[in-house]
Amino acid sequence: MLRPYEQRFPWNLDWNLLRTFMVVVEQKGISRAADFLGLKQPTISSALKRLEDVTGQQLVDRKPNRFQVTDAGRVLYSECAAIFGAVAQLPALMDADREELTGHISIVLASHVVSPHFDEVLEAYARRHPRVTFSMVVEESAEVAAHIRQNRASFGICLFNGTPRNLTTRVLFREFFGLYCGPRHRLFGRSNIALDELAGEPSASFQTEIEGGPLVSVGQLRERAGLAAGLHGVSSSLPEVRRMIVANIGIGALPVHVARKDVRLGELWQVPPYSNLPRVDIHLLTNPRRSLPPHEVAFLAMIDEMLARVSIDERTYR
Repeated sequence: MLRPYEQRFPWNLDWNLLRTFMVVVEQKGISRAADFLGLKQPTISSALKRLEDVTGQQLVDRKPNRFQVTDAGRVLYSECAAIFGAVAQLPALMDADREELTGHISIVLASHVVSPHFDEVLEAYARRHPRVTFSMVVEESAEVAAHIRQNRASFGICLFNGTPRNLTTRVLFREFFGLYCGPRHRLFGRSNIALDELAGEPSASFQTEIEGGPLVSVGQLRERAGLAAGLHGVSSSLPEVRRMIVANIGIGALPVHVARKDVRLGELWQVPPYSNLPRVDIHLLTNPRRSLPPHEVAFLAMIDEMLARVSIDERTYR
């Protein structure tokens, strides 16, 4: 049961303050937020002070040359983003009675998601509902989950460790990572490469292979191969990791089914180990708190139909 203060809170709150606070956090400062909103800096400072007064919490630690969002501020920002996302959905929800589906589907996904099964769903949906538009934005996997949690996108596709908090997950497909070198590497084109020939070789890596990220198993593959401990190149983008491998900056890991075409074209060459390669699950993320408009309901239904019809073994790209 809500306490009296909690019951009065939504009625006493000026909701415009939440929008201002969200911009302050995203712009990482009061002066930048003022420029973004076309307001004067004292106006933003006053709005932030009013919001702190009504919440009874310090939301931002403001000192000379210092701007840091407090724990309470981070919680409030996450909820503000979810509220903003819900409000953004209202036009689509109010159009629900139209016979022909319209609207926009925003997908945020990790770099270079390659799945013919997902592409088939996209093609079939676009053909069936031509008035629905799409946008796709590439982010790191942690940011993908944050976008979906904050209700800032329709669907997310990424990899992760554990289970994302407050999100619904579906395994979209599985892929395996192998190690590759470029055409100017001394091992390129050779067969019967011994594993110890890779000892001490420089490597190019995904950002998510390090710092305990979701590709930590791929980092362990590099250790099995005896590659040099210090990374010679790092990126969160698959095409950029591929670029570094081709440029002979270092040996690196790529999804086997993604690299297959480059191997055929003579741009990449797989090196050992060839067995017990790390398997990585790629997930579709949805927010159970999001009120799906009809066009998003239809898209998710087509995804679920495909997942039910196509076994996970068929969606495992070896």
